[in-house]
Parts: sequence; C-alpha cells; structure tokens
Amino acid sequence: MNRKTKPPAEPAIPRPGEGKRGTEGHLGYLVRQANVAVRAAMEKALADIEATPAQFAVLTMIAAYPGASGADLARLTFLTPQTINVIVRNLEKAGAIEKSAHAVHGRILRLNATAKGLALLKRCRSRVMEVEDRISGLAGRSDERAIRRWLSAVAAELGGR
Repeated sequence: MNRKTKPPAEPAIPRPGEGKRGTEGHLGYLVRQANVAVRAAMEKALADIEATPAQFAVLTMIAAYPGASGADLARLTFLTPQTINVIVRNLEKAGAIEKSAHAVHGRILRLNATAKGLALLKRCRSRVMEVEDRISGLAGRSDERAIRRWLSAVAAELGGR
C-alpha cells in the first residue's frame, strides 16, 4: 500500500438488537444471543448470594423432580455429567441437597433438596424472577404465551423427543 492510500475502514460491529444481531439475524444466532444475555443477567443477579445459574438450575430441577439422579439432572439442565458432579458435590457440602441410594439400583444416587437447599432456591428464585420480569416486560401477555409455545416447540422439534 502506498502512502496516499488509506487503510480499509474497520467494519462497524452492531450492538445487540441491531443489524445481523437484530431482526435481520439468523434465528439460531438470535436465540443464542438472547441465551447469553439472560445467563449474564442471572449471574449478576445471583452473585451476591454466591450462587450460579447452573446451581440454580440444578436446585430447581431437584426440587421439581425429587429423587432425580445425576444423569437425569445432566439431561434436564443441559450440563455435562462432569459439571453436574461438581455442582452436586458443592451443593451437598453446603448442606443444600442430600443423596440416597436408589432402592433397586444401589449405584444410582437419588438427590433431594434439604430445607437449607429449598431456602437457597427461594432466595435464588426471587432474584431470577427480577430477570424474568424484565424479559416478560418486553412482550405482552399473549405474546409471551406465544413465545413460550414457540420456544417449547423448537426444543421438541430439534431436541428429538
């Protein structure tokens, strides 16, 4: 390049919600972008009670499905079995959950929330609801129902029932 030629201009990267990061973007990208934004907001909301979105998800699923195994939790929370093991170990150490052997398959451990775990879940849930309120505030009630149906349908279609 000679001295009189200007270097090519750097491309302007749009903010979330603009250009290809907005309504012109690919649906899969937009879903991923929204997921990352929600996770970051949840991390921030839970930080001062020293809980993570993954711990919140695991506690939520244990409370919803008492006796779930680690393998069940991995499927329910979209986390690896290795990550579930670390989270379960930390929650057990904190007294938030307890393990018991499966009645028939003794190697399978069933997980249940303790009173301490349910109290932690309640604190987490109130923080996460603030994030969810911000999300649902972006759509009207009927739009939110349609979005919920659509997201569930996407998961069922692409997740292989």
